[in-house]
Amino acid sequence: MGRSRGGQTTKIHALTDDVGRPLAFLITPGNTHDLVGARGLISMVRSPRRLLADRAYDARSLRDELAARRIKAVIPPNPTRKHPHRYDKNAYKGRNVIERMFCRLKDFRRIATRYDKRADVFLSAILLAAAITWWIN
Repeated sequence: MGRSRGGQTTKIHALTDDVGRPLAFLITPGNTHDLVGARGLISMVRSPRRLLADRAYDARSLRDELAARRIKAVIPPNPTRKHPHRYDKNAYKGRNVIERMFCRLKDFRRIATRYDKRADVFLSAILLAAAITWWIN
């Protein structure tokens, strides 16, 4: 667990397929940057065609890593960039799939309220909920 202003926290990082079924999960301390989770997740799965992510993942190092693996980055530029890059706005509209997957996971009270104190127990609860959502889809 990582310490942030709100206390002890963790972040759930996830990858989904086109339909919204979860493919991979990673738990990081709450005070780590999202790029740490992104790099860990990308190494867990076979090469996808593209990665849809929000502005928090807009970093040159991640874009270079994705380009080296021949993965198309669909990430809007951070508003503070001096030279914003282009991205496929129509493809980015599909990013809501991951948000819907997180909403389905949070239907499980144990995940939404974070009863588990240990990260490994919390991850196991997430994996059980993800298995159930695979059956439903």
